[in-house]
Amino acid sequence: QVHLVESGGGLVQAGGSLRLPCVASGRPFSNHGMGWFRQGPGKEREAVAAISRNGDHTFYMDSVKGRFTISRDNAKNTVYLQMNSLKPEDTAVYYCASKLFFDRLQVGVRADDYDNWGQGAQVTVSS
Repeated sequence: QVHLVESGGGLVQAGGSLRLPCVASGRPFSNHGMGWFRQGPGKEREAVAAISRNGDHTFYMDSVKGRFTISRDNAKNTVYLQMNSLKPEDTAVYYCASKLFFDRLQVGVRADDYDNWGQGAQVTVSS
């Protein structure tokens, strides 16, 4: 079992930036693919970004491409979501997720791909 803790959420004006770290404890972090999901008010949970075990492969949803960057530091057991040029429609609870992938290049892009979840971090973007 992996325990995930997100932080870094908050209130920011449109056009601003936030960085969300997610720290993992428990199983070896480097064996896990990682993902960031979000759930806005009245919306379903959606995949925002994901990264492979070795960091070489990434996925981004179309609406955040060029604005968000996912990265990981396996030495610190941490995955990051750097969010720039934030928009009001980015307002949501952001969740970190992990899954032990045997394929080091695998990137999970669906919620069903993951079995460990953090508690979520609220991000609110004001217009």
